[in-house]
Amino acid sequence: MQSGPCQTSAEGRTHLRSLQSSDSDLLADACWALSYLSDGPNEKIQAVIDSGVCRRLVELLMHNDYKVASPALRAVGNIVTGDDIQTQVILNCSALPCLLHLLSSPKESIRKEACWTISNITAGNRAQIQAVIDTNIFPVLIEILQKAEFRTRKEAAWAITNATSGGTPEQIRYLVSLGCIKPLCDLLTVMDSKIVQVALNGLENILRLGEQEGKRSGSGVNPYCGLIEEAYGLDKIEFLQSHENQEIYQKAFDLIEHYFGVEDDDSSLAPQVDETQQQFIFQQPEAPMEGFQL
Repeated sequence: MQSGPCQTSAEGRTHLRSLQSSDSDLLADACWALSYLSDGPNEKIQAVIDSGVCRRLVELLMHNDYKVASPALRAVGNIVTGDDIQTQVILNCSALPCLLHLLSSPKESIRKEACWTISNITAGNRAQIQAVIDTNIFPVLIEILQKAEFRTRKEAAWAITNATSGGTPEQIRYLVSLGCIKPLCDLLTVMDSKIVQVALNGLENILRLGEQEGKRSGSGVNPYCGLIEEAYGLDKIEFLQSHENQEIYQKAFDLIEHYFGVEDDDSSLAPQVDETQQQFIFQQPEAPMEGFQL
């Protein structure tokens, strides 16, 4: 039987006492219990918040024992899956500098969970995205997007795409200035269809802004099309038109038609096609092997 919000809040207050302990085992047990209590609908998250544990959970993100920091991070991550107001409670406890610190943890699982937590914060409002910017988290996320294990890169991709979805034009331009386009393009060749979609959505959000900027400047030129082409992104998007996933090939088709509008006589942009017309043939610099990871 699942506990209701009142019971969850009472349990949270019980664990609040345990969170004051200096014993790592007690702390770990309390953090795991709170991570289970906060794993659910917003009502359960609110009950955990109401128990008064958030500030201490954030403090424990910096605990030097992974067996404490890891469940504390899971609990904090669960809380920020709630609504913007619930997420703000965690941000008000100075969580972002702690999360920045955890992004450079020697433990891959901690880095992955930190990226996941940040991705739920960047899914919030523009002020929350700005708070992530102000903490200088995005340069580290983009480095992770380029170099980390695939499971961690996936979470970093969500964090960046979420920011392009809800961010202001200035915030999206900032992400582009940090170099987010190339690592997003690199994700277009991975085998995980969901992450290909996440990368496509991020690029689409950037292209949409570029289209607006081109209209506003009067030039009609989308400044981000060239950056995507330089990162071999156009080749990859063209290739995705033959993807087995309908949403992916439709999105790829729509992006090319809307933003790249390749003219028939522009052979430099059009991919070569084999005689059976079934697949695209790339130039050699394309399709880095490290892109095909599971």
